[in-house]
Amino acid sequence: MHTVCYGSWELTAESPDIGLNALKLRKGSRFLYEYDLNVPWGHEVRLEERRAAKPRTLYPCCIGGDGNCPPEGSGGAESWMHRKDEAFGLETDEDVMTALALIQEISDTRSLAIFDDPDRAEELQELLFRIESREDLLGKPFKRRQANKRLRRNEHLTHMHQQM
Repeated sequence: MHTVCYGSWELTAESPDIGLNALKLRKGSRFLYEYDLNVPWGHEVRLEERRAAKPRTLYPCCIGGDGNCPPEGSGGAESWMHRKDEAFGLETDEDVMTALALIQEISDTRSLAIFDDPDRAEELQELLFRIESREDLLGKPFKRRQANKRLRRNEHLTHMHQQM
């Protein structure tokens, strides 16, 4: 097996400016892409198909994708998944039940007067904080158009060279 490391100069890699075409990959070829070498995220990439370049299309471009992207600085795949599991465990059920009880009480009394009580207002504030903190762990939904806007702004080059 022949391997070459492309990317950060700090890792004695070949030029980070090398294009995928230079790798001479065949259909079905796979390679490992590591993002953020401080806490690596390993992505296995497989070449599924080669297509001819389309006229008037800016490259590189994203033609598809799926899933949510974990937030930056989430500590690697294992850490992110552990935090996500913890955040959406039994405590989530308890928070949903608390929120439903508050909504039911407001509905029954047809009044927001329960929040005149400082303890109840604080309870709601803490509940909202816990719910909002879980939102980041959902990650950002994949949006192809957004990915292509970032590619046109050459953001991929900035990330690629950030280790230099």
